[in-house]
Parts: sequence; structure tokens; C-alpha cells
Amino acid sequence: MSNQGRIILITGGTRGIGKAIALRLAAEKPEHLVVAYCMNHDAARATVAELQDLGVGASSIPVDVSRSELVREMFLDVRNRFGRLDVFISNAARASFGPVASLSRRSWQRMMDLNAHSFLQGAQLAAELMQENGGGKIIGLSSLGSTFAIPGYAGLGAAKAAVEALTRYLAAEFAPLKINVNTVSAGFVDTESMKLNPEYESLVSYLRSRTPAGRIARPEDVSGVVAFLCSDDARWIHGQVLLADGGLSLVL
Repeated sequence: MSNQGRIILITGGTRGIGKAIALRLAAEKPEHLVVAYCMNHDAARATVAELQDLGVGASSIPVDVSRSELVREMFLDVRNRFGRLDVFISNAARASFGPVASLSRRSWQRMMDLNAHSFLQGAQLAAELMQENGGGKIIGLSSLGSTFAIPGYAGLGAAKAAVEALTRYLAAEFAPLKINVNTVSAGFVDTESMKLNPEYESLVSYLRSRTPAGRIARPEDVSGVVAFLCSDDARWIHGQVLLADGGLSLVL
């Protein structure tokens, strides 16, 4: 499952699930980990320092992934510095929580740009780099809100459903280029962003009681699944949404 020697780019890579993924992959000694982030410079500096302390090359790039021109600049920077990209993990996400009846057009478009379009554009640009160097891995992140109706989650749930559909289309087109495209659906993961949901406390209580594994997920529970999909052991997996939810979807 080694990612040794690879160039890896992770959006939203300095906090929560993204940081856990970066730290997990760092254990496999990639050549360089690029963690993209938005606004929180302190978290970016701290994450890069942690990665470097693990003995791997690491750097950060500030980018708002909802802005297409900035995403293009990010990939150009990777091309100019390394000449290739082996793994792209589209993890950056943001949501506005609330009833679907009050979901505004602006919030809807913002969530689609930040979650669905950023995955599409990132995959397109990553594939351009990867096919020049013999292939690579593209991983998206989703959640159970793509399938089940979770209170206050309609906008993000719809965006994640789009990510899952795009995973299948991208995988079918990119497989001949030796590029694997897959997505991890992580269920409910206890991160700072999820605490912004006004129903957070009641959701945690309910989901903990319903999850066969007896708790809600931590970011570290997701990072190993992503690392597997990045590895050569997953070379025959294309276009799949790999569900890692502690068994919750079995009983919902």
C-alpha cells in the first residue's frame, strides 16, 4: 500500500479529515505532500510542520476551490514545481445547514461550486498531469447525506450526490489513461465543520445509538480507507463509492 515517492495533492488538507489523510499518507513516505487550504494560515503552517517532522516534503497552497481560476493556478503551481501529480484527493467542503425550505439560490450555488464543481474541475486538471506520466489516483469524499435525508443537510447532500455520480463518469473516461477515480463515503464524521450543524448534538446522540460499531466516525477512520484507494492494491477498483460508516447504513 506504499505511496512512497509520489506527489500528492489534498484540498482541505490542513484540518479535519483532510489533515488526517495527509498524516496517514505521510507515513508511507511520499516525495511531497501539497495541502491546499482556505483562510486558516495558522492551521496550514502547523500541518506542514507536522508533516515535515515525519520526514516528508510538504508545502501548503492557499486556494478557494469554488473559484475556477484559483484552482487552475494551484495545478499550474504543482506542474511547475514537480512536473507531475500522482494522487489528487478532493476533500475540501463547506456547507450551510438549515431546512431545505430556506435554502437560497446563493447557498445552493456556493455549495455546488465548493463541493461538486471543485471535484469535477480538480479531476479534469489532475488527469491532464497524470496522463503525461503514466496514470494516477483521484479520490473524492462523500457522505451518507447523498443518499439519506439528514436534517439541515439538503444542500451539501445534493452536492455529494453529484460527486458520487461524477465519480462513475470520470472513472469510465479516465480508466484507459490508467487513472483510477473513486470516492469514499464516510458517513457522519466528528469534525469541527459538522459542529456547525444546529442539530449537531441530537444527531450525534441518535447516530451513536444507531451505529452498529457503537460510535460516530473520527477523521482517522476515513484516512486509512483513502490510503487504500491511493495504493496499487486498489488498481482494479474504478468508479466506486466505498462506504465506511461503521455499519450505520445497514440499519437506517
